[in-house]
Amino acid sequence: MKVYFVGAGPGDPELITLKGKAVIERCPVIIYAGSLVNPAILSWAMPGAARHDSASMTLDDVIAVITKARDAGHDVARVHTGDPAIYGAIAEQMQRLDEMGIEYEVVPGVSSFLASAAVLRKELTAPGVTQTVILTRMGGRTPAPAREDLEHLAKIGATLVIFLSVDKLRDAVAKLSPAYGYDTPVRVVYRATWPDQKIVEGTLADIADKVAAAGITKTALILVGRALLGATEASRLYDKTFSHGYRKASP
Repeated sequence: MKVYFVGAGPGDPELITLKGKAVIERCPVIIYAGSLVNPAILSWAMPGAARHDSASMTLDDVIAVITKARDAGHDVARVHTGDPAIYGAIAEQMQRLDEMGIEYEVVPGVSSFLASAAVLRKELTAPGVTQTVILTRMGGRTPAPAREDLEHLAKIGATLVIFLSVDKLRDAVAKLSPAYGYDTPVRVVYRATWPDQKIVEGTLADIADKVAAAGITKTALILVGRALLGATEASRLYDKTFSHGYRKASP
C-alpha cells in the first residue's frame, strides 16, 4: 500500500503530468482538494474508486481515510492543486504517515505561478533586470514571519509572486511601492489556465482599482517586478560571442 501526493496542475487537465494521471487512473482511493482541483481530472479514476473531497475534512479525517485504505491494501491518490510543495500542507500529512510507517511518494505538478507566467507569455527572470524569483504570501489568519514582510522582500528587487493575498492587494501595494516605485508593472492572474481565467495588467499605481473593478477577490496570483516588461539585454546563452561547454564562440 502506498500514498501518492499528486500535483494536479493549475487547472487545465492537460497540465497534469503523465505520471500523475497514471496514479489517479490506478488508485482505488482518491482524496482530492475539491475547492481547487478541476473535476475533469477525476474522470480518469477507475470505476468504483472511492472519492473523498478534502475541502471539508480535517487532517484526522484524511488520515482516517488513508488508514482504512491501508487496512484494505489499497493505494491512495492524494490529489492537490498545482504543485503540492507550495502551500500544499503536505508536510503534516507526511509526518503522520512516517509515524504510521506508511510509504508515500510525491508526484510534482505545474504550479499556478508557472501557469501564470505562461499565460502572460513572460520570463520571470530577465537578463539585466533580475535573476531571482520570490514566492510568498501575506499574513492573514495564518501569519507570515515578520522577517518576510513585503517591505523587506521588496528591497531585493526580484520578481515577486504573491499567493493567497489578492484580497489584501491595497496593503501589498502600500508595502511594495517605496522600494519598487509606483511605475513598476503588476499582473494579477485569476484562475490561470481555467476557462474563466482573467488577467489584469497595471502598475503599482493603479492595479488595486483595476482588480476591484474586475471583481477579483480570491484564487488569483499577484506578480510584481520589472522583468514583466522584458529583458534590457539579450541572454548570453545564445550569444555567438559567448563560449560554453557545448559551443565555442564565433567571431
